[in-house]
Amino acid sequence: MIWNEPMECMSRDQMYDLQSRRLRNLVTRVYHNVEFYRKKMQILGLEPGDINTVDDLVKLPFTTKQDLRDNYPFGLFATPKSEVVRVHASSGTTGKSTVVAYTRKDIDIFSEVVARALSCSGVTRNDTIQISFGYGLFTGGLGIHYGAEKLGAAVVPASGGNTAKQITLLQDFGSTVLACTPSYAAYLAEAITEAGINAEDLPLRIGVFGAEPWSQEMKVKIENGLKIKAYDIYGLSEIIGPGVANNCDCQNGLHIAEDHFIPEIIDPVTFNQLAPGVTGELVFTTVTKEAMPLLRYRTRDLSSLDYDPCGCGRTNVRMAKIFGRSDDMLIIRGVNVFPSQVESVLLEIPEAKPHYMLIVDRKGTMDTLEIQVEIDEKFFSDEIVQLNNIRNKIKHKVESVLGISVIISLMEHKTIQRSEGKAQRVIDKRKI
Repeated sequence: MIWNEPMECMSRDQMYDLQSRRLRNLVTRVYHNVEFYRKKMQILGLEPGDINTVDDLVKLPFTTKQDLRDNYPFGLFATPKSEVVRVHASSGTTGKSTVVAYTRKDIDIFSEVVARALSCSGVTRNDTIQISFGYGLFTGGLGIHYGAEKLGAAVVPASGGNTAKQITLLQDFGSTVLACTPSYAAYLAEAITEAGINAEDLPLRIGVFGAEPWSQEMKVKIENGLKIKAYDIYGLSEIIGPGVANNCDCQNGLHIAEDHFIPEIIDPVTFNQLAPGVTGELVFTTVTKEAMPLLRYRTRDLSSLDYDPCGCGRTNVRMAKIFGRSDDMLIIRGVNVFPSQVESVLLEIPEAKPHYMLIVDRKGTMDTLEIQVEIDEKFFSDEIVQLNNIRNKIKHKVESVLGISVIISLMEHKTIQRSEGKAQRVIDKRKI
């Protein structure tokens, strides 16, 4: 089902004209209402009249997460605070949160794009959706909630955590859709099995997962564990929250709501735009947001864009599944390493569970990478030879993918901390 056919199926020429008109309006608005952007544009010698079409995006300055922190809390608002009806914030690693704000129209847009995303995943008004994303300052829970209600589905606002209660709700309320992080979905599948419940006896049929990168192998693992079809929902608080993009049934990339969010792919080193199909850093310009619109926001997420027609009938550009983040990339002995590469390998190994930790350290002048891998309890043994065989198999496969030597530590069942939100996969002990 296509939720908003006029916007999701318009021609490329129509989308170009719509985006260009909205971009012109946005640039004029932030130039006059946001001192930060006015100063940035003046430094570049730009005035609003210099921006006429989407092709002029390259003239505009980038926005980074640090810019949001530097203007904490309300320095990037483009409307009076009296027009703001909601404020969200992400946790700050430097002591300052990243604040985002919404007018009433922004909340309507938020609900609209999430309704599109859920519809893209096959969710209908006849479904019951259990939302196990966190509520509160995190945008995930409330974002999915409002979109599901707009779609007409019944909402179970379970929020994150309390796994035993989650399982009870799945059984008693007959939830047909689960929305949460993929790492929590994997954990939930494990908990359901340990509780002696057959996942096939649950009415669940669809999973809508996001908020962290996850591999195709993880997707298969979750689908097999929960007996569902899994869909990837993408978003970030700074842009609007979940609903920026989503899989359709073709599952060949995620359709972007590009009437609201203009995407670009740039080289994270040179900042030049990259051609369709080339992997680089994903950048968004929010052309309809009122309270806190952003010009060319650098997401740090690595993806590519595909403008070819999709079999589902939607014409909106598709972004490739997030490969990782440019700021999550580990450089170890000159080699670029992403946690998603390790995850892909581990999920191909039957003895390994989808729970692992990367520990990076420096011995003298040499970087080391230890990968702690939890082993399925039926394979964990007191026999040294058997464990060494498993360790060597994992070591060989990981090293062949990463191109560097690694230390493999086999961990017993449930010794690696489970995540009920975004999974923490890396500990970097180096003093760089």
